[in-house]
Amino acid sequence: MIKSHSLILQIDSTFTLESYKFILLLISFFSSKLLFIKFLKTELVLFVSRKDLFSFLLALKSSQYTQYKFLVDIFGVDNIKYNKLWRFEVVYHLLSICYTSRIFIKTNLNEFSFVESTVPLFKGSSWYEREVWDMFGIFFTGHNDLRRILTDYGFNGYPLRKDYPLTGFYELRYSDQRATVLYESITLTQEYRYFNFLSPWNI
Repeated sequence: MIKSHSLILQIDSTFTLESYKFILLLISFFSSKLLFIKFLKTELVLFVSRKDLFSFLLALKSSQYTQYKFLVDIFGVDNIKYNKLWRFEVVYHLLSICYTSRIFIKTNLNEFSFVESTVPLFKGSSWYEREVWDMFGIFFTGHNDLRRILTDYGFNGYPLRKDYPLTGFYELRYSDQRATVLYESITLTQEYRYFNFLSPWNI
């Protein structure tokens, strides 16, 4: 029996009967935690709130009907142009080897929110959470070693935020005179060049 819950389901032409049965199963177990379900191009995406994220992932991993025990990836999305209230999305890509099924779990947060670390559930999430922290500045509470992983120490800003300048703030180069790496403000200069737009094939 499915509990009544105000839940939005968005589907496309790839939606099948097996997908419908699986979604009914998810709703019957997790209706109170689900906010929105999207099924597009054979991919199932579930939206949950930040406070229910950890318990929801734990249930997906431990339930005999789902068994999503393998964490494929964690990545962030910056929606600054489309959503002023909830700027970021954190997406968890899970795989059930037992049922050969993939699923995506999304949660929304703003610049001042944080997400509970999933290292106790998936050991491999430690590196992924460090990458999201480094690129987007999304903080994961409970992470035992949340340091930058892709940028240099002392790096200013978060490169994958859409308000970050494409050229960055600083450039680094090795100085032979000082025998060290120097950080300098970026100066974009381009010499005048003459462009010939005539096609060589026109006679």
